Amino acid sequence: MKITKYNAICNLGNNIEEIFPKALDGVNNCFENTSAYILGKSVRAGAVNCHLPKIQNPDYDIRCNRLLLACLDSFEIEKYDKTRLAVVCATTNTGVEEFELSDNKKHAEISNPAEFVHKYYGLKNYYTAVSTACSSGIKAFLIAKDLLDTNYADYVLVLGTDRLAKVPFFGFDSLEVLSAEPTLPFSKNRKGINLGEGAACFMVEREGSGITIAGLGETTDSYHVTTPDPEGIEAEKAIRIALGNSLPEEVDYINLHGTGTRANDLMEGRAVYRIFKDKVPASSTKPLTGHCLGAAASIETALCCRLLDEGQGRIFPHIYDGCYDEEIPKINLADKNMRLKSIKSCLCTSFGFGGTNCAIYLKK
Repeated sequence: MKITKYNAICNLGNNIEEIFPKALDGVNNCFENTSAYILGKSVRAGAVNCHLPKIQNPDYDIRCNRLLLACLDSFEIEKYDKTRLAVVCATTNTGVEEFELSDNKKHAEISNPAEFVHKYYGLKNYYTAVSTACSSGIKAFLIAKDLLDTNYADYVLVLGTDRLAKVPFFGFDSLEVLSAEPTLPFSKNRKGINLGEGAACFMVEREGSGITIAGLGETTDSYHVTTPDPEGIEAEKAIRIALGNSLPEEVDYINLHGTGTRANDLMEGRAVYRIFKDKVPASSTKPLTGHCLGAAASIETALCCRLLDEGQGRIFPHIYDGCYDEEIPKINLADKNMRLKSIKSCLCTSFGFGGTNCAIYLKK
């Protein structure tokens, strides 16, 4: 299975060409402190600051869809057979923010972005949405694989989109894991997450010229509705499923879920250490992009694709205060000076509420 086209938009830039060099340089200042979401409380948010296309149909004129349109602009969808092109979209918010004012029930439907892309481009094949919290972006690739394997489609648009909205801000604030300061994954001084927004889009085909999806893994640990199993047993299993017959030392770089919460850092650190020890360089890019919820794994997968295409030895640095949490086994967090001889493979991990665990393994 191949990723033949990809693009992304987030607080770092309007496309993957703008985002990638900033991520390589570890730029973590594309955030704003705002009290627009929680009255009387300042929070740190990574917003997309560019002109987004207007959508004429009021049922679909929501920010998530505008982000997708901006991201899909270069895909030349008209060149594909509309009867053989399916759509799978990962999201958690859709138009929940717009629904507060519009009272338009279409805005609150999880399927709205997938339905919009299907109708906007006049496609005739299957479309669906997936919403498994923060693992949604990788789950979408698993559905795409099923569609291709069963010959239901020849091409699948795999999408991820989410916007900044009051609901997740209040939700994470109620869990006391929302930080007004820069997020510090794996630091003993961490204070929580920074939310972000954005979208990423992929054209996935059975064959073609592009990035190979060498493996996908998913598990569920059913430990707690919002807290992961601290031992990360099923998270480890998801990574091992994605690796398949590949050896851990064959992985050149790991893009961590890395939320900057104690529960996630502890679980992920333990799972990663049991497989890779401290041998494989890793980093979380959430200090750069913010946690983009349903679009998080999508944006991070796009960053890994670009790293395989253009990295030339540099990898994304792990931006934090350098005070590693000694409660976590010591994994190999990359700094700005780290260089590799070559980058031929990347692993991207993603874990969500309800114990949903995913990993995607990409090869050049």
